[in-house]
Amino acid sequence: MASLHLFALTLASIILALITRIVSVVFYHRRNRKNAVGFFHPYTNDGGGGERVLWCAVKSVQEESPDLECVIYTGDHEASPESLAARAIDRFGVKLVHAPKVVHLYKRKWVEETTYPRFTMIGQSLGSVYLSWEALCTFTPRYFFDTSGYAFTYPVARIFGCKVICYTHYPTISLDMLSRVNARSSMYNNDALIAKSVFFSQCKVIYYKVFSWMYGIVGSHAHLVMVNSSWTQSHIQKLWRIPDRITRVYPPCDTSGLQVLPLERSTEPMKIISVAQFRPEKAHPLQLEAFAVAIKNLDADLPRPKLQFVGSCRNEADEKRLQYLKDRANELKLDNDVEFHKNVTYSNLVSLLGGATAGIHSMIDEHFGICVVEYMASGAIPIAHNSAGPKMDIVLSEDGKQTGFLAENVQEYADAILSIIRMPVNERLEMAAASRKRASLFSEQRFYQDMKAAIRPIMLNTSQ
Repeated sequence: MASLHLFALTLASIILALITRIVSVVFYHRRNRKNAVGFFHPYTNDGGGGERVLWCAVKSVQEESPDLECVIYTGDHEASPESLAARAIDRFGVKLVHAPKVVHLYKRKWVEETTYPRFTMIGQSLGSVYLSWEALCTFTPRYFFDTSGYAFTYPVARIFGCKVICYTHYPTISLDMLSRVNARSSMYNNDALIAKSVFFSQCKVIYYKVFSWMYGIVGSHAHLVMVNSSWTQSHIQKLWRIPDRITRVYPPCDTSGLQVLPLERSTEPMKIISVAQFRPEKAHPLQLEAFAVAIKNLDADLPRPKLQFVGSCRNEADEKRLQYLKDRANELKLDNDVEFHKNVTYSNLVSLLGGATAGIHSMIDEHFGICVVEYMASGAIPIAHNSAGPKMDIVLSEDGKQTGFLAENVQEYADAILSIIRMPVNERLEMAAASRKRASLFSEQRFYQDMKAAIRPIMLNTSQ
């Protein structure tokens, strides 16, 4: 009994010492906050729309509050202020006012999806808490700006005395995800083994409900929430329940640089472009299968089109997905009809878009769809998934004219591809022109204006 009492006393002492240590660390860093904005973006080499938002957000802050230092928290150890500033220009055409400071993170593995084969969402979310602790202990800014969707970091940033700003591309969990699990639909985020089982599906529903409750609590700690679309705004308002702190800021799309491309372009062969990171949710295999069906049903007197996959790989898992696409193209005997362009520069991307007649997108519930806007601005007719951002904000009629196609399955995508191929040139140019006009609503300049208007009230006291 005495030994048990001694053990309990020792354990209590250890816990008390740990709590005391944590409290002292937090108070030290709260007192030593820097007049800076810390951008939490662990992957600064992902090459997607999220990275474009990061650099445009940095530029917005630099222009709006020049006395604030901009700091990037990144897990890319080779990143330097100069290399990141150069990357912003080379990959996205964004010229920063000056190079940002870099804080390297060494615990990024805790937010890697491969670290959590099961319970990935909660694993990555709790891992982000640990990663943000490392970030804020290394450098504590006045403003913590999350541009990657790690909502579980917000209470940590609040504890360190930071004002929390976020740009949310999509909710980590949504009511749509819950409904799909209830319906036992197999997807990239719902394993077929679980989808086939009533018991496991119900367990996952409970897991999702608990997670959505936690997600709502941590998200509500943000002082300012910017969302990128009507779909995201609707879901975040329901989950976080802070509508007065949520504002919609459409993401920056390079419409001006792409709108100078000529609408008329060579169709020998006709090129269909797909711009997306090689991530599972982007559903590249569906595009490949649809292209194969379109080729199979192509009129004999029409030339075979080319499908161009353009994207970046973040890690080994993305590389494997890219290799699978190459192998599948060979199996479908499309190796001469499909091209793969990995990690291209911004200038090369513009060149590829300028040669494409159509652009294909197939992610279900894509929060916004920057690539769809880029297709439209460049003069490529979009074939996008009939959900979320493309459906609600982007591929809508302009002056009563059709701006593109929406599809949901292989056959619908194949039909849309064939419709564009068979379309008379004058009709195709008319649709491309209407599509381009629609895209002007989502310009990079509009993003800067809306971003600055959103952050201005929260940063008014910077110099005081």
